[in-house]
Amino acid sequence: MKILTYTSLFPNSVQPNHGIFIQNRLLHFVRTCGHQWHVVAPVPYFPNWPIFGRWHEFSRVPREDVLAGFPVLYPRYLVTPRVGMMLYGWHMLSGTRKTVKRVQRVFNFDLIDAHFLYPDGFAAVCLGALLKKPVIVSARGSDVHLYSRFLSIRPLLKFVLQRADAIISVSHSLKEQIIRLGIAEDKVAVIENGVDLAEFFPEDKLTARQRLGLPREKTILLSVARLDPVKGIHYLIEALAELVSEDRDVSLVIVGPPSDPAYASSVQQLVATKGLGGRVRFAGAQPHSQLRDWYNACDLFCLSSVREGWPNVLLEAMACGKPIVASRVGGVPECLSSPNLGVLVDTPGGTTFASAIRAALTRQWDRSAAVRHSATHDWGTVSQRQELLFTQVLAAPPASAELAQAPPLNPK
Repeated sequence: MKILTYTSLFPNSVQPNHGIFIQNRLLHFVRTCGHQWHVVAPVPYFPNWPIFGRWHEFSRVPREDVLAGFPVLYPRYLVTPRVGMMLYGWHMLSGTRKTVKRVQRVFNFDLIDAHFLYPDGFAAVCLGALLKKPVIVSARGSDVHLYSRFLSIRPLLKFVLQRADAIISVSHSLKEQIIRLGIAEDKVAVIENGVDLAEFFPEDKLTARQRLGLPREKTILLSVARLDPVKGIHYLIEALAELVSEDRDVSLVIVGPPSDPAYASSVQQLVATKGLGGRVRFAGAQPHSQLRDWYNACDLFCLSSVREGWPNVLLEAMACGKPIVASRVGGVPECLSSPNLGVLVDTPGGTTFASAIRAALTRQWDRSAAVRHSATHDWGTVSQRQELLFTQVLAAPPASAELAQAPPLNPK
């Protein structure tokens, strides 16, 4: 089959880790099932003016590229940060329609595979109606957790979910939220993210530390997460301060970009206030291909998020044989499905994480159990389930062939 993936969550030469999980899903789907693929990855339009802060980086994204063997087009669409979000779907549709039609002329795709419900899924189902192509939308997490709370966006989410031919949810907990929006249960398929076992596997801890310049003897906690309030990094800083006050020789490494500059600054200030300057290392964004060393170098992997869909980092850490301490949110309990894999924190906070970390550090873990568990979520298995769904959708009449009515623009 010929597939067009449509998503703003896709890597580019300026942001090589942006939406890397979607690129990996496509890459392994092609390797496993052998289908053909093109990608349209809409990018917000901003002039290359420093006054736009981090937004002006989008101006440096090329109009087209080839990534991991995929032809990728990066059309622009209008974004007005912090205002007018209910129009983003229309803007994305307007900015990408000609590009998608041009792709169709040279690559007559069979279906549209859209990731993130809004604005991406909105534009995708409208394009599917215009081009008479079936559309499968993938819910990733915050597009349901967060956006469904916005009165102006919630009707647009429902429109997307009703009009899509099928919906992929990355966890059962996310599926339950979609069903509560009035969507039939049999329309939603749970297909979790996977892990590349050829890229993530156990290696010697001291060798990994030597490569990264980390101390050999210290107990090291690791979190791979962007510096954003939703990731709750401040809870780990507070937990570390509590552990250090008990004379524990422990430090924290954070791998991830500062996606929210104000939050990143507040976290760094918290480190200084707690006197943890020599105990916390901000390693910044790292190439995905180099994360294996960071996982293998740590003693314990921590994820302190307040919201999650299905965090790939948990599978990657377990594939490297590491025990986990993580918030009991979203799909995390499904990913961490046995107490032999780690400790779940019911209410994220500095004290609760400190308690969970203490318990995890004093326990003898069966590292091979974590590796075996991660192997049940390899990308090959994920790809086969995805192929089955795509085949079923192509065999059925497209739900998005016609738009019975325009989606609502006003909150109801």
